[in-house]
Amino acid sequence: MSSETEYIKEADATRVRVLSEALPYIQQFAERTVVIKYGGAAMKDSSLKDKVIRDIIFLACVGVRPVIIHGGGPEINSWLDKLGIEPQFKDGLRVTDAPTMDVVEMVLVGRVNKSLVSLINQAGGHGVGLCGKDGNLVQARRVDQEGIGFVGEVSKVNAKVVHCLVNNGYIPVISSVAADETGQAYNINADTFAGEIAAALGAEKLILLTDTPGILEDYHDPSTLLAKLDIKQARDLIGQGIVAGGMIPKVNCCVRSLAQGVRAAHIIDGRIPHSILLEIFTDQGIGSMIVASEYQA
Repeated sequence: MSSETEYIKEADATRVRVLSEALPYIQQFAERTVVIKYGGAAMKDSSLKDKVIRDIIFLACVGVRPVIIHGGGPEINSWLDKLGIEPQFKDGLRVTDAPTMDVVEMVLVGRVNKSLVSLINQAGGHGVGLCGKDGNLVQARRVDQEGIGFVGEVSKVNAKVVHCLVNNGYIPVISSVAADETGQAYNINADTFAGEIAAALGAEKLILLTDTPGILEDYHDPSTLLAKLDIKQARDLIGQGIVAGGMIPKVNCCVRSLAQGVRAAHIIDGRIPHSILLEIFTDQGIGSMIVASEYQA
């Protein structure tokens, strides 16, 4: 038998093993809602973007109900620069005065959202673009911090419009802009927005696509990845300073969603092609999964 034939047989065996391994997960998560916060390198790199879209279509085709939440910081910065508005940040939050809020809303609700919807539809899905204003999906309130302008947080979620869409085979693509009771628009952190939407939907999973492998015991060493931990362990890691910096709000977002009924929250590396499928449909997974203590997966 030639080495080429052996290679082909080995590749075929790998495909069969992967498909067989995926089957119980496909059966388990059919008709369940999975909320994916899409951002980072996977949103900027065209090759990675194509693979994320394919993963989303795959989920829909096997009966999972994906809901996509997105931000778009780099695109916002690009348009602010074109308009001669200097981006400003305070304590990690974008300072959002009235002119900046206008740009944020135009970019996120318009350009970025419709681009993602178009890509999903071109790939054979049925994407529908929304923001927090649509159907009173999310009511916002101002973050209680001086000097940051129209930065908001989620006050209330009415997920009826999203339920209607996913129940009829559509893929909601939601930008993290919402308004308060007076109609004033607010820019909301997309991770937080995704967590609150996931909780309101009673989602099976919340997945945060990031530019890190997940939660690391030593952030210099990818081999220290924590593949699975519960809420208490996650909180302890924050208290010990192991989870620090920009990972703190992501972990807190996951913990909050779990406390409100989401079954599992995942922090995964969007720079790895098809990371969504690897995390959901393989035994080993690829990132960090945070669960309530009693969850078995």
